[in-house]
Amino acid sequence: MARRTQARRSNSHNSFSDESSFKNSHHKSSRKHPRIDSNIVDLKSRSQQIETAYSPPRSAKPLSAKNKAQQDYIDAIKNHALTFGIGPAGTGKSYCAGALAAEALESGRIERIILTRPAVESGENLGFLPGDLDAKFSVYIDAFRDILNERLGAGTVDYCLRHGRIVAAPLAFMRGKTFNSKTFVILDEAQNTSVAQMKMFLTRIGEDCKVVINGDVNQSDIRGPNGLADAVARLADLPDVYMHEFARNDIVRSGLVRDIIDRYEVPE
Repeated sequence: MARRTQARRSNSHNSFSDESSFKNSHHKSSRKHPRIDSNIVDLKSRSQQIETAYSPPRSAKPLSAKNKAQQDYIDAIKNHALTFGIGPAGTGKSYCAGALAAEALESGRIERIILTRPAVESGENLGFLPGDLDAKFSVYIDAFRDILNERLGAGTVDYCLRHGRIVAAPLAFMRGKTFNSKTFVILDEAQNTSVAQMKMFLTRIGEDCKVVINGDVNQSDIRGPNGLADAVARLADLPDVYMHEFARNDIVRSGLVRDIIDRYEVPE
């Protein structure tokens, strides 16, 4: 009887061990080789082509004017502390200013570029944009980033942005700042500033800094008088201020843009 009982216990123990080892091996096998279901789609997967951001190739050529108006504008920026570029879209106001700032930074003549503009949408309200301040404001400054990427290279621009050599900030955040020497400041879309905002910006100018203000007084997206037109009227006769006005014939973006503007605005 004792031998039979011991044999039964041995058999039951062996069967239990076999079952446990089977479960453990099956569990380990399932962990090593998860079940593949053809109906499951990974929503996080993206193609490499989509994840690759486009950046314009760097231009190795120095900035050259496309017409006499652009050359006069470039000379004015080089020779004056404060330059106003006024005129219709497509004349190269922003491009020339951004390219000159990039060249000055690369050559070491300046130490920092400040890009700013009023955070005003054209005809629609974008609401609360996601992300931090830099992410929110990036949609307003993308055009200048493309210019800097072309003149300096995307890698250099990213480095300068991280280390404060290029600063992009809304106009509202300029209060209390001083634009020191070896700083190149560009205020774009200035027609969307109020008179008070323009006064605040202009009083940030310190010694030996370079400031360019661009805009089209006929394309304001705010109600009431705009700061650009007011500043042009107030500052036109100051010795170190240059007012450069582009005409429709100075548009270099395309002939179609010139024709479109002629249809929307009565030629002078």
